Amino acid sequence: MDNLLGLLRIRIKKGINLVIRDFRSSDPYCIVKLGEQKLKTRIIYKDLNPVWDEDLTLSIENPDLPIELMVFDHDTFSRDDEMGDADIDIQPFLEAQKMHLDPHTVPNGTILKRVEPSETNCLSEESCVTWKDGMISQNMLLRLRNAESGEIELELHWIDLPGAHHI
Repeated sequence: MDNLLGLLRIRIKKGINLVIRDFRSSDPYCIVKLGEQKLKTRIIYKDLNPVWDEDLTLSIENPDLPIELMVFDHDTFSRDDEMGDADIDIQPFLEAQKMHLDPHTVPNGTILKRVEPSETNCLSEESCVTWKDGMISQNMLLRLRNAESGEIELELHWIDLPGAHHI
């Protein structure tokens, strides 16, 4: 924990058009993994368009480590089925954090950075890093890999910690 830079709060908002893994539907949940840290949302039963609106908070020591998002279908009597995965690229978000903006001079809603979908990220559409309510946030719509369909909408927020190293 000596190298702690801060906390990354990931709000898992919702899933869109997730794949069927049970008879007619799925019971999806998400796992976010960074190094040894592994966090999980609650299970939403029988829903291909689940709304989680859950915050998962990761401790960031090495900003270069990949953050993995995995979606699974909960099964009671057998192994949970994979429903797709995506990488969460936080580099543009961290670059905006390094700007050390003055909250008194930046208008609410200011777009600090635009990130286009590409072969190297899992974005479904343009993602903007924005100054919102005195903090930097980034909304993302991620397309799931290794699945016939599915997207996950999420939002990133940074939490500074007293005594932590700066990004």
